[in-house]
Amino acid sequence: MKTNPFGMDPGMMNASPMLSWWQQQWMKGANPMAQMQAAWMESLADAMKFEAQFLKAIAESGQRMTACLNDEQPSTPEEMHACYQKLVKQMTDAHQERMEQATQLSHDFRKRLWEEI
Repeated sequence: MKTNPFGMDPGMMNASPMLSWWQQQWMKGANPMAQMQAAWMESLADAMKFEAQFLKAIAESGQRMTACLNDEQPSTPEEMHACYQKLVKQMTDAHQERMEQATQLSHDFRKRLWEEI
């Protein structure tokens, strides 16, 4: 059984290959405008997935900051600075990955459209 990342019904996750096959068969006979719309929807779904990953990184960073301030209780300004710098680096990396994925989206979208044409 597949892992459940966003609380999706397990039966629906297991049915995904069948739905994917059905969509491919349906799209063979559909008009080109519907195929272009499907390509756009796939790109939109990718963008939403990347944003969800970034929001997850923000939430995890908030948890780490809370743990750093409450659980570990830095005793010196240097420890606090090190903890803060570590969190800033993680958020910077997450944002950089987000920007790289965003720039890749336009290329992927053009590729999908070209394949549909």
